[in-house]
This record gives sequence, C-alpha cells and structure tokens, in this order.
Amino acid sequence: MVQLQGITRRYRVGGQNVDALAGIDLAVPAGQFVAIVGPSGSGKSTLLNILGCLDRPTAGSYELDGTDVSTFDDERASDFRNRRIGFVFQSFHLLPRLSVLENVLLPRRFLREAAPDIENRAHALLDRIGLGQRKNHRPEQLSGGQMQRVAIARALLMQPALLLADEPTGNLDSRSAADVLGMIDEVHAQGQTVILVTHDHEVAARAQRRVQVRDGKIEHDDAK
Repeated sequence: MVQLQGITRRYRVGGQNVDALAGIDLAVPAGQFVAIVGPSGSGKSTLLNILGCLDRPTAGSYELDGTDVSTFDDERASDFRNRRIGFVFQSFHLLPRLSVLENVLLPRRFLREAAPDIENRAHALLDRIGLGQRKNHRPEQLSGGQMQRVAIARALLMQPALLLADEPTGNLDSRSAADVLGMIDEVHAQGQTVILVTHDHEVAARAQRRVQVRDGKIEHDDAK
C-alpha cells in the first residue's frame, strides 16, 4: 500500500541546508493502522505532508497503492490526493457557512466528472456516524467530537486508499476523544489503511504498529 524509500526533505534555512527528513524507509501494508509519534521538530509533520501529497521529497521515492507519486506535478498531485487520500486534522477544517452535509460533500467540488452516487454516499456516511438527523445543521451547532466525526465522514467520501489523521483528538475533551478514536478503530476494522500522527502515547497505543521519529529518522518501528 505505502512504500517509502530513502525519503529526504531538505529545506534552505539561513543559508544552510536542513534535513527535516533524512532517509526514511517505511512500508505499510493495506489495512494496517500505524501511529507515527515523535517530539516537536522530529519530522513527523513533514512525513505526513509527503504521505498526503502536500509536499514532495527532495530525494527518494513514494509509492501509494502501486503508483509512484513522488514526482507528480502540483495539478496531478492535487487530483490524486482528492481521489485516493482522506485527511482528518486537529482543527476539523469545517466551513462554518455550510451545512454538515455540504461539508461532507466538499471533495465533490474538485471532481472533473460527475459522480452520481456521491450524495447517497454522503448521506450513508452521516447515518453511519450517528449524525444523519443533523445533516442540515451548521458546524457551530455541533460539539467538538461531532465536528470531528463530520471531518472523518468527509475524509471517507471518496473511498480513499489511505486515511491520514493529524492529531485528530488534540482539540477534544477525553470523552469526545474516546468517541472519535472509537470511530477510527471502526473504520480500520472495516479494512481502511490508517496512518495517524500523534504526540499522545495513549492514542498511539491503539494502533497496530508504532513508528517513532526523531531528528528526521525512524528511531524505532514496532514492525522491526
């Protein structure tokens, strides 16, 4: 499913080269739930951006579901990202003027052709997360946990090969966090490949596999 080989991401800072990632090798089979952990500045966010085709590596290759995406230009990366990768962020990123249903349907705006079943899929996802009766509400009328569930439904709309979650419980109280993590567990149990970035070791413990990143390198991988 995910195959990273020799991934390096170099930035130019103050006239010097700085490697945010320095030769990352990582293979994630389809259907696995992986937690990436590490301190601030370890490179885990840069790694997530490359996994999500939001950034390109300076060196190395990245294959997702058999497709080498590491050399895609911006337009092709954007199209691939919309179709094959789902994102769940710490701050939800719901548009306040749109209804719950309209927020879930946002990825449809970036499609180049019609998708006649996509609205039915959105309704089914909202029913699945227990918010079918609130599809016409605005985000401000929901709790934090409910907003994050809407964000997960939006991430799943295009039936992505890979679900990426960036500190998905960071803005939630413990009860809402448990609710959201339970939903991610359920999604994974149904066969979804999930890579979650977190600094919370209790959250990471829910994953099948934990990858520790430090100074741009993999310091520990439970799979090895």
